[in-house]
Amino acid sequence: MPYVNIKITREGGTTSEQKAELIHGVTDLLVKVLGKSPATTVVVIDEVEMENWGIGGLPVEEYRKKAGADTT
Repeated sequence: MPYVNIKITREGGTTSEQKAELIHGVTDLLVKVLGKSPATTVVVIDEVEMENWGIGGLPVEEYRKKAGADTT
């Protein structure tokens, strides 16, 4: 039984339709690549508050500001 956990930040208002497309797409990928049964494939989407997400030792918002400054 494959179990896939997708974590995204809660910003941007991901719609129910987008989540359904992610679930369908991940399930199809497991069927195509690994031959897994869609009936036993579990996909969970966790939406994480921005203040609970960090990259490179920084809160994600601070990281993005720094990354934006580094690329200009």
